[in-house]
Amino acid sequence: MGLDPAVRELLSRGPEGPDRPLTAVELRAAFAASRPEPGAVAPVASVTDHYLVGGLRVRLYLPEVSGPVPVFLWIHGGGWTIGSIDENEVASRAVCAAASVAVAAVEYRLAPEDPYPAAPSDCYAALEWLAAGGAGPLVAPSRIAIGGESAGGNLSAVVSLMARDRGGPPIAAQVLICPVFSHPDDGFASYADFATGYGMTADAMRFFFAQYVPDSWDDPYVLPSRCQDLSGLPPALVLTAEYDVLRDEGEAFGSRLADAGVEVDVHRYAGQIHGFYGLYTDLPASPRSHAEVAAYLRRIFA
Repeated sequence: MGLDPAVRELLSRGPEGPDRPLTAVELRAAFAASRPEPGAVAPVASVTDHYLVGGLRVRLYLPEVSGPVPVFLWIHGGGWTIGSIDENEVASRAVCAAASVAVAAVEYRLAPEDPYPAAPSDCYAALEWLAAGGAGPLVAPSRIAIGGESAGGNLSAVVSLMARDRGGPPIAAQVLICPVFSHPDDGFASYADFATGYGMTADAMRFFFAQYVPDSWDDPYVLPSRCQDLSGLPPALVLTAEYDVLRDEGEAFGSRLADAGVEVDVHRYAGQIHGFYGLYTDLPASPRSHAEVAAYLRRIFA
């Protein structure tokens, strides 16, 4: 289908981005200045920041139910270079309230100041913290799902691989939204079809890769598409956007998961662009996607 009219109006409001300023610091400033103001947020019981060893921040949202409840470890996007847990306040609260789960949003270190493997190491540390009961008695340490958008989807899949390979904490499911699984030069058609004009650009993705890991893309903990064996991974919900450079690699990875015997649901959001889930929460598709993720988590944890 064509672009959702609400998406078309969104794209008409200003210049395309993020497109590459000279430095990551400039890109962060431009992103912060252009980030939409959040609308109404769902009420939850509490929101508290926790600081792990080394100063890693995890923001914990608790629902209005008696515990212990399952927990959804959430990893924000931003090309491993920009973004923060603040940009996903609407989505985190919506899922917390609708699914009756805790949401633990992790503020991992950013590149290029802290390139790979800092981000996956931080996210794995947050997983271990949850599994050890660090979030307190209202959160069930043995009932953990993981998810993220864009680079956060990449890191969610990477942490799932790490947990499988290391015999680490069990993960009940992974929610992968517009995820990064491959390199811009891997030849997916969506990189050519939507290279410019739809918010996230092909050049911006190349810039992000240059910040995160400039010279080695063969490590499956950088790019999960490089992993030869995807068996034994948690069930997955993969959400893609029709007009997104990352669309084809997300759907291809979903097919590979299914071929490896992993239970997987893949849903393409027609007419949508990158960021429809957690960033552009005024789009009509955004609350629909929050409801889909919440319903999936309710089913997983039933």
